[in-house]
Amino acid sequence: MAAVDVQRPSDITAHPPGLARRKFWDKSFVIWGIVATIIGLGTLVTLVSDLLADGGHRLTPAFFFSFPSSDPAEAGILSAWVGSLLVIATTALVAIPVGLLAGVYLEEYAPKNPVTSAIEIAVNNLAGVPSILFGLMALGIFVQFLGNPARWFGFLPESFRVAGADLFGQSILTAGITLALLILPVVIVATREAVRGVPQEIRHAALAVGATKWQTTQHHVLPYALPGVVTGVIIGISRALGETAPLIMIGGLTFVAFLPITRPGDATFETIGVLDQYGAAIDPSATERVTIAHDGVVVLPDFTEQQVSAGQVLDLPHGSTVQSVANLGDAVASWSPTHWLGSEFTVMPIQMFNWTSRPQAEFLEIAAAAGLVLLVITLLMNGAAIWLRYRLRKQIKW
Repeated sequence: MAAVDVQRPSDITAHPPGLARRKFWDKSFVIWGIVATIIGLGTLVTLVSDLLADGGHRLTPAFFFSFPSSDPAEAGILSAWVGSLLVIATTALVAIPVGLLAGVYLEEYAPKNPVTSAIEIAVNNLAGVPSILFGLMALGIFVQFLGNPARWFGFLPESFRVAGADLFGQSILTAGITLALLILPVVIVATREAVRGVPQEIRHAALAVGATKWQTTQHHVLPYALPGVVTGVIIGISRALGETAPLIMIGGLTFVAFLPITRPGDATFETIGVLDQYGAAIDPSATERVTIAHDGVVVLPDFTEQQVSAGQVLDLPHGSTVQSVANLGDAVASWSPTHWLGSEFTVMPIQMFNWTSRPQAEFLEIAAAAGLVLLVITLLMNGAAIWLRYRLRKQIKW
């Protein structure tokens, strides 16, 4: 009878080799995670506390509804927060549809070949490009080229070239497009990652019952990818809200005592003709027939003034300025994008930069107050991203 080898039973109470080391690293990771969280929260609390201590007492209604001033006691952020609002709205209107469509195309429709691979590499690299380079690009393309009617194609009508140049240059439209290009890689990457996270089985099921590629994307892929897309978009816009360097490069003003939109009772100025960068008429001998809209004053190029009344039709030389007072109809019309997109602007980071460069301690206090407002807006936007992601994920039923 052959002998049967009997294996000795192992002791189930004995610890496997290396268990103590693994437990040590596990506890170490937890500890380092807590330390990192405390450092992050501590930095935020310290920053907010410092801003509150320096500028908290400046947060009054007058601070939000006053223009900048050389007197720190009267200075406010009205033009800065309105300019930031309009610039960010323009940025979102450009970046969201372009980034969403580009991300969906690259992930769902684009063939896998060297061209699309190069595009993907370029998009990922653009996310790390310093923002000042976007400002240099915008300065050359949107300000110096598109902002000069003489550089447009000569076969285009002069009125079209002048109107197009008025929209570009040192304007809200240029700022919005520049910031949209800056955050576009973030939106594209976030969209691609969100679309990629949708299980393939959902696509296969939709295609199996006869849905087209677009119907599958529209009714199944995009709704499930929406939480991730929204998060990426809001994070990108939060970054754009605090950018300063590219806007300074394209000519964002550091002291603005007017709004891109008009309020009833505001003084209005309309310059006749095309001016050079120094404010002089390009063609001093040219005239233009103008119908006066409101009672006011016309300042001629030689600085003489002429009283005018509504309804008058005058032939004014280029370089003249028509000054009047806006009524309610003018205020409503000024909200049209065709009006404020071509306006000069400032934003809160530029206004803060201007105040911090001044020697008076009072300006540092109002800069801290503006920084506190900007920080609260950023936190609210990120909080909105978390809330939207939570609500949208609750609606997903895999």
